Amino acid sequence: MRNWVLFILIFSLMFGCMSMGLTQEKSKIRTGQYNLTDYQKIFGKKILKFEEAPELYKLVKQGRIPPVEDRLPEDPVVVIPWEEPGQYGGTWKRAWTGLSDSANPNKISAYVRFVRFNYDGTKLEPDLARRWIMSKDGKSFTFYLRKGLKWSDGKPFTTDDIIFWYKSILLNKELTPVIPEWLTVDGTPPIVEKVDAYTFKISFNKPYPLFLMRHAYYGDFLAPKHYLSQFHPDYVAFDKLTATAKEKGFQNWYQLFSFVNNWLQNPELPVLYPWRATNSPSAPLFILERNPYYYKIDPDGKQLPYIDRVTFALVENTEMVVMKCISGEIDMQGRHLSPLNYPLLMESRSKGDYRVLKWTTGVGADPVLHINQNVKDPILRGLFRDKRFRIALSLAINREEINQICYYGLGRPRQASVISQSPYFKPQDEKSYAEYDPAKANKLLDELGLSKRDKDGFRLRPDGKTLTLTIEYCIFPAATTSDVLELIVKYWQSVGIKTALKYEERSLYTTRTQAGEHEVAVWNLDRCSQIIVDPRHFVPYALVAARWCPMYSVWYTSGGKSGEEPPKEIKQIIYIWEQVKSETNRDRRDKLFRRIFDIHRDQLYMIGTVGELPQPFVVKSNFRNVPDGLIWDDLLQSPANAYPEQFFIKQK
Repeated sequence: MRNWVLFILIFSLMFGCMSMGLTQEKSKIRTGQYNLTDYQKIFGKKILKFEEAPELYKLVKQGRIPPVEDRLPEDPVVVIPWEEPGQYGGTWKRAWTGLSDSANPNKISAYVRFVRFNYDGTKLEPDLARRWIMSKDGKSFTFYLRKGLKWSDGKPFTTDDIIFWYKSILLNKELTPVIPEWLTVDGTPPIVEKVDAYTFKISFNKPYPLFLMRHAYYGDFLAPKHYLSQFHPDYVAFDKLTATAKEKGFQNWYQLFSFVNNWLQNPELPVLYPWRATNSPSAPLFILERNPYYYKIDPDGKQLPYIDRVTFALVENTEMVVMKCISGEIDMQGRHLSPLNYPLLMESRSKGDYRVLKWTTGVGADPVLHINQNVKDPILRGLFRDKRFRIALSLAINREEINQICYYGLGRPRQASVISQSPYFKPQDEKSYAEYDPAKANKLLDELGLSKRDKDGFRLRPDGKTLTLTIEYCIFPAATTSDVLELIVKYWQSVGIKTALKYEERSLYTTRTQAGEHEVAVWNLDRCSQIIVDPRHFVPYALVAARWCPMYSVWYTSGGKSGEEPPKEIKQIIYIWEQVKSETNRDRRDKLFRRIFDIHRDQLYMIGTVGELPQPFVVKSNFRNVPDGLIWDDLLQSPANAYPEQFFIKQK
C-alpha cells in the first residue's frame, strides 16, 4: 500500500491550482462544427475560396488528384478551431498496444457519423448529413447527405453505399448473426429506403426518438459498395469467392469480408475519415495519412486535417506509453494515462517539453462492486437480494480513505451514480448510503440474523458456516483496482464478513460473470455523461455489463424465454426503459428516465467507491488547439469530441 500521506502533501503543492471546474471551462468554449451555409449565416463571414495542404497541392499539380474545390462536397462542414486557425504539416506521434487497442486510432480518426455529438454531448451536429428530419410519430428519420461527398479513393459516396450496408451486411446472417440492440425496436430491425442519390429514410415499427442520439454514439450504417461488393456473394459467384477467401488464408467468405471491411487491417478500404491507414497494424510504427477527400474545412477555407499523418508506436504495455511521454516521444495522448501517472508526468514536463492537461472522466465509480442478484449459493442469494445487506456493505466502505490512499485525493468519493455533469444527475444519488458508518453496518447485519461469530470473529451464516464473500476482478480498467479492493477487504472484514479476492484473466472473468458464476464482480461505472444513449450499467440489456443481474439480463434480452424472471423493481427498470425509448416528448422522456436512477439509489444493486477522476493528457508545447477541462467518456468517443482534425503542430 502506498504512503498516502506523502503523496497528499505532494499533490497539495503540485495540483492545488488545477482544480478548475468543468462549468468554468465550458464558458470559454466557442467551438463546434456547422454546415458551410449555416456558418456563413450565423457568423456573417463568407468563405470564397478553399486551400489545401502543400503535399496535396503537389499531387494536384502532378495530375494525381483533382483540385481541392472538386474534392470537397457542395456544402462542406466548417470546424471552428479551439484556439486559432492551424498550420499544415507535421506528424502526430502516439503509442498503442496493437490491434486490440483499436479504440486508440478509432477515436482519433473514425468518429464519422451522419449526425454527431458536439464537444460535451449536449446537442447534435450535422456531419455526413447536412440535415435530418424525424417524423412526428418518431418512427422514421430522413437524412439528406452532402452532395459531392467522396470516399478516400475519390469515388462518390451516395445512398447506394447505405443500401449496400443495409441489405448486404446488416441483413446478412453470416456477417451479422445478431443485429445490434441499438438498431432494433422489440428485436425488429429497421427498414432502410433510398429516396434519391443523396437522401434516404430509416423506419422502425414503433416510435424510437432516441435513435438519433444512439446513432451519434454507436456508428454509421454505410460501407463502400464499389470496393466491398467484390468480396460479397450477392455480387460474386460463391465458388469464386470461396476460392479467393482460401487463397487469402480464410476458411469462409465472410471471414475475408470482415477482414477487408476493417480499416485498420486493410489499408485498401476506402474511408471517410480525416486520416486513413497506410500499413499493417502489426508494424512497429502504424501510420495514418491525410485523406485528400476529407469533407471538412476551417473558417479560412483550409481543408482539414491540418496534420499530415498520425503514427502509433507499438509498445508492449501501457507503462511504456508513460515512458514515451516523459521522454518527449509523444505529441498528444491521454489514452493509457491515469491519475497515478500525475507525479511523474508533472515532474518530467521540462524534460519532455510538454504540458499536462486535465479532463474529467465520465466514470461514476472506479471501481464499482456488482452484487450478483443471481448468485448460485442459495444462502448468499437470500442475503444479496435483501437491500439491507447491500446497504451494510456500502456503509462499511471508507471512500474518503480510498480516495486519499489510492487516488491522492483527486477523485470524488461517491456512490455508483451518473457523473455530476450529466443532465440526469441528482446530488442525493452520489450520497446514497455512501457515508462511512461501520456501526450502522454492524447493526444492519445483526438485524439480518448474522450476529453469531466464529472463533476468528467472522459472522456465521444461517446454515452455521462462516459468511465469506469472494470478489472477482481483472486488472481492467483501473490500474488501482487491486489496491482499492485490498482496502474493501479490510473494511468488510472489520464488520465481520470474511472476504477474499480472486484475480482472473479478462476472458475467464467475462465468461464467469456472464454466466452468473461470481458473487461480487468489479468493473468501473463508465459512460455516465449523456447516459441515456447507453445506460447498460443501469438497465440490463447488455449482458457484458449486467454483472449485478446476468440472468435477469438473459431473461430480458430473450423475451422471457431463458434466464431468470426478475423481481418487480427490476421489471420496473425494464418497463421504464422501453417507455423511454419510444417517448417523443423530451421532458416526459427525461422524467421517466430519471426514475431508473431513483430505483437504483433506493435498491443499491451496485456499490460505488470513488468517481469523476481526472484524465491527464500529455500535450507537446507546440501541439495546439487541444482544449482543457472537457469530459473524457466513451459515449463522446473521447478525444474525438475535441475535433482532432483541427489539432495542429506549430512551426518553430
